[in-house]
Amino acid sequence: MKKRVLIITILSSLPLLIFQACGQNQIKKVESIKSNPMENKISKSGNPYYSRTSTENVIVSDAEWKKILPEDLYQVARKANTERAFTGTLWNSETKGTYYCAVCGNKLFRSNQKFVSSCGWPSFFEQENKSSIVFKDDNSYGMQRIEALCGRCDSHLGHLFDDGPEPTGKRYCMNAVSLEFDPDTK
Repeated sequence: MKKRVLIITILSSLPLLIFQACGQNQIKKVESIKSNPMENKISKSGNPYYSRTSTENVIVSDAEWKKILPEDLYQVARKANTERAFTGTLWNSETKGTYYCAVCGNKLFRSNQKFVSSCGWPSFFEQENKSSIVFKDDNSYGMQRIEALCGRCDSHLGHLFDDGPEPTGKRYCMNAVSLEFDPDTK
């Protein structure tokens, strides 16, 4: 009987162990995600702050972002929620291209900076340029982490960890819904 209880306890703890391996031991679910979050059907014509060429900082009220962004993106990017692991199509994609902030169009990563990790979120070892992503301490949920924010619009992208591959040893663990991917045409 004790063995059976132990096995049940271990099996019921398995999902929690998977999230702890990614430094995310308490994941906020975004309940509004009903379809694949990587579809990011952002109406760029409805978002006057979206630009792939501007580097000017975007300062917009929370109320304005709520009107412009799809609910799943708003909850992650503006409220720092975390999408469920393995729900986006980009976490293990090896397609060549460029990753942009889904909120403002800021260029964040190139595909040669990406690696496939087992955490269930797109992971990169280096950002595109030093100002594309900014960082702040995140002590939520009793953990000490480094939050990664878009350097242009201050949207939550994910977190930075020190368990990535060489040459940097960093792992930018990003929410797929916060990224927009544009494949290379060649």
